[in-house]
Amino acid sequence: MALISIDFKSETLKRNVCANVILPIEYHNGPFATLYLLHGLTDNYNGWLSYTRIRKWAEEFGLAVVMPSGENSFYMDILVKDGCLGDFGEYVGRELVEVTRKMFPLSDKREDTFIAGLSMGGFGTCRNSLKYCDTFSKAAILSGALQFYEYPADWVNTQGNTIGEARNFGDLEQTRNTDRNPRYLMEKIKNDPSKEFPSYYIACGLQDVLLDANRSIAKALQEAGADVTYEEGEGFHDWDFWDEYIQHVLKWLGYWRS
Repeated sequence: MALISIDFKSETLKRNVCANVILPIEYHNGPFATLYLLHGLTDNYNGWLSYTRIRKWAEEFGLAVVMPSGENSFYMDILVKDGCLGDFGEYVGRELVEVTRKMFPLSDKREDTFIAGLSMGGFGTCRNSLKYCDTFSKAAILSGALQFYEYPADWVNTQGNTIGEARNFGDLEQTRNTDRNPRYLMEKIKNDPSKEFPSYYIACGLQDVLLDANRSIAKALQEAGADVTYEEGEGFHDWDFWDEYIQHVLKWLGYWRS
């Protein structure tokens, strides 16, 4: 198994960026199916490696995993007029996929290209799997920070705004009918016969304050026509839950042998 740290100039983000890549080359041959795995708020591209056993499982089951840094962007464009920060959605939904396919023996097929994430990365997974539905065939959301258009604005701007992240979304009413809102993107796919929904796996802990938001998004995706597998279980918004449920994700993807 190879664990590789990459550093390259992102044209989308207008700066050098880093990511970790797991390649299970010792026991498997490429081209590899690939999971683009997104971290949560205040974390970085080392989070999944530090707090879960994803490295062990990727090697065992022959799945490549790419773990980028999304800073605190929620994997969207940063709302700075004429700024130089770039669009993290475009980065993970297009550029990162293209660059890593050039660097490594990864499959270029949609059916072999997946995205998943926890908390902020769960939002990024939901939003960007819809916006870039031609790229990803499957998407897994763990404890998604999906509250911004699902919970009342007063709650979002107070209890759901721990480090000022609500500012990423702008005025919630003004941006409700934009591609910052997953429901807006669902309607676009639903009304475009040339587009196809990815399949979804969504899980959230019963003690998580974001439980209702995850239930709401799962229901909305199902009603829009997506295939959705939804699970709940004992747990909080923490690494104990995510380490357990990333195993469920791998089983759902088909990369697990009992």
